[in-house]
Amino acid sequence: MARKTIRSIPQERAFMPVQDPEARARNFEEVALGFDRENALLECERCLMCPQPACVEGCPVNIDIPGFIAKMIGKDFEGAWNHLTDSTLLPAVCGRVCPQEEQCEGVCPVGDRLEPVAIGRLERWLGDQAIANGWRKTSHIEPVPFRVGIVGSGPASMACAADLAKAGCKVTIFEALHAPGGVLRYGIPEFRLPNSVVDAEIANLEALGVEIRCNTLVGRLFTVEQMLGEMGFDAVFIGAGAGTPRFMDIPGENLNGVLSANELLTRCNLMHAGDFPSYDTPLGLGKRVAVIGAGNTAMDAMRVSLRLGAEEVHCVYRRTEVECPARKEELHHAQEEGIQFHWLTTPVELLGDAENNVRTIRCQQMELGEPDESGRRRPVPVEGSEFDFEADTVVYAIGTSPNPILGQTSKLRLNKWGYIDTDADLATSLAGVYAGGDIVTGAATVILAMGAGRRAAASIRAYLGIRDSAVVYAADRNGFDNSLFGIDLAEKTFTHVQLA
Repeated sequence: MARKTIRSIPQERAFMPVQDPEARARNFEEVALGFDRENALLECERCLMCPQPACVEGCPVNIDIPGFIAKMIGKDFEGAWNHLTDSTLLPAVCGRVCPQEEQCEGVCPVGDRLEPVAIGRLERWLGDQAIANGWRKTSHIEPVPFRVGIVGSGPASMACAADLAKAGCKVTIFEALHAPGGVLRYGIPEFRLPNSVVDAEIANLEALGVEIRCNTLVGRLFTVEQMLGEMGFDAVFIGAGAGTPRFMDIPGENLNGVLSANELLTRCNLMHAGDFPSYDTPLGLGKRVAVIGAGNTAMDAMRVSLRLGAEEVHCVYRRTEVECPARKEELHHAQEEGIQFHWLTTPVELLGDAENNVRTIRCQQMELGEPDESGRRRPVPVEGSEFDFEADTVVYAIGTSPNPILGQTSKLRLNKWGYIDTDADLATSLAGVYAGGDIVTGAATVILAMGAGRRAAASIRAYLGIRDSAVVYAADRNGFDNSLFGIDLAEKTFTHVQLA
């Protein structure tokens, strides 16, 4: 009788180094340092290679996770990257900032008894290898006579632009700020996502022929309708995000020293507030900073404040640590760095001095009542529980809304919350105009925005009458002399193209 071999897997996750908390709290270098080759291979061994992998279903873009891990185990790292990037444009980005613990890793069977396979860290390692080694997918792009304009340069727009450029369209991205990348650039600190990684992914996009025009605010310089009319675009995709900050409408919010997390992070990431005196754009926060909210953006704002010189940083959140919406890893890193957390606490008033500078935040203690529409228990004020503590800066990180400019300057139909209204194909109320990402759904993850961008690209191809096609890439190591094979899915034909 044949004996069945059962593969044993490592019990513990492979080691990934991080910066020491005391040292990193005062620098902007990356906190998580990533796997080395040896530990990446060790972590691959923990994958069970499930015949019906739940992790693929848990991924918003259905990456074939066991497929790329299998190639890594075989040490075909470039092949693994090629396999991975069939589904995702930004592996080095998503591997760092996506909430894998709620997606692919959250349904990994290994996690039933042990820590799940570190899928995000493996994705990051492959993405970093591609950047370091200059891996590229070589393809022959047959031009088509269509021009597509894209509003915004965040992850939804980048994914849409890449797919349309590969389909042969002439793609132009319009970015309001002076550097491309959208939220990847202005909204995530370098200690979580280095700008060098964003730069490399932008370079890949430009290598496809995508043109990026910065300092161009659509809705002010020209309208969406003008893009389709006098500017000559055949279709438009809107991926402008949702970057308008929300406040609480409590007394004192007009005091000096009260700002949004969006402003804080943008001034740090894009305006080099932490690089004084090399850049004369300092951001004086004072000794004590209070951040309202406990999501990922709040964690970023608190940790940036430490690195900009604040001596004390406080988190004010109206629910408990259990309900904290931030990634567990980000919360853990913030706690390690010395952030002071005030759970079950909400601000009720901000108090200032004679020069209208904020000096005190007045809070009220809360208790949890019945669940609200989100399913979480609703915070209820505790009478007579008000207390004050000093704050030189108060930062709001309680969510965002869409920028109203596009809605005010075009005939786009908006929903009751001000987001762009689309159908199942991400088509808007204007013919030829599509939208996706946070401008449609509200704030979500990078990978969900990318998925929306790719869905919109497919819809735009259909709208323009571009036939679906797929390209199978062949590298020199396989002996195909830098050639490729094209498969037209509509006509079911097979062609071979020799590249110059």
